[in-house]
Amino acid sequence: MKPAAFSYHRPRTLEDALSLLAQHGFDAKVIAGGQSLAPMMNMRFAQPAHLIDLNALPQLSEVTLAGELLSIGAMTRHHEVATSGTVRAACPLLAEAAATIGHYAIRQRGTLGGSLAHADPAAQMPLIASTLGASIDIVGPAGSRQVPAAEFLISVMTTDLAAEEIIRTVHFPVARPGERHAFEIFSRRHGDFAIAACALTAMLRGNRFSSLRIGLGGVADAPLVLDELAAGFMGAPADAPTLAAIADAVAGAIDPYDQPDISAAYRRDLVKALTARALRRATQSVNTSSN
Repeated sequence: MKPAAFSYHRPRTLEDALSLLAQHGFDAKVIAGGQSLAPMMNMRFAQPAHLIDLNALPQLSEVTLAGELLSIGAMTRHHEVATSGTVRAACPLLAEAAATIGHYAIRQRGTLGGSLAHADPAAQMPLIASTLGASIDIVGPAGSRQVPAAEFLISVMTTDLAAEEIIRTVHFPVARPGERHAFEIFSRRHGDFAIAACALTAMLRGNRFSSLRIGLGGVADAPLVLDELAAGFMGAPADAPTLAAIADAVAGAIDPYDQPDISAAYRRDLVKALTARALRRATQSVNTSSN
């Protein structure tokens, strides 16, 4: 199929882009990489009367590191997030997850901001932003505002972004010295969206957990971050029985829905396996040295 007729706009400044959004409101859609919007338009699931292309705005593609904050422009491509030396050093979990998105061609076009605005609960970037406690910098006619990722991502393809607003930057906390991380994803085929995914960060004092953050994707209408559950394991040794107990607790904490080809029980077992694998990876050196 082909998309319905639309007017194409390519603003040269962010102010012009916001002016176009204010002028056309719900009749307009912003396009970044187009990896989600273009297929939806071709199938006529989305039929914007006006398409506003942000690709002529280089200020939305900057990656900067200031103190304990990594700031990434919304138009930054997934490939750059995955391969940037700055991102890999400051936020390795983000870089690792970005490298698993789709296929090479998709990573060359898809953008960080576009993925967050699309808000597919099985996508990598919403999961990582929620797990790490990222902040979304949004700009609109009333000025700018910052929203925590967990509040920005409301439900399936539903966010806190108003029709006349644009994501400008995403701010990620820099990984702390000694912080460990792991990302595990399972899909039908390489490059598909996740049936389930687990992202985590951990800090150890000796061989005991001093911090633990666990996020899950593909199991609910928005990414889940299990802070309360993780808090119950603070001070516990990072040994095999504890890791198994954490994986069991994570699987028991979710309430996935049945699908015609994927049962809730299967997805729960998958989450348990992915969590266990991520925990083993994140604590591997500790468990190796203690054997």
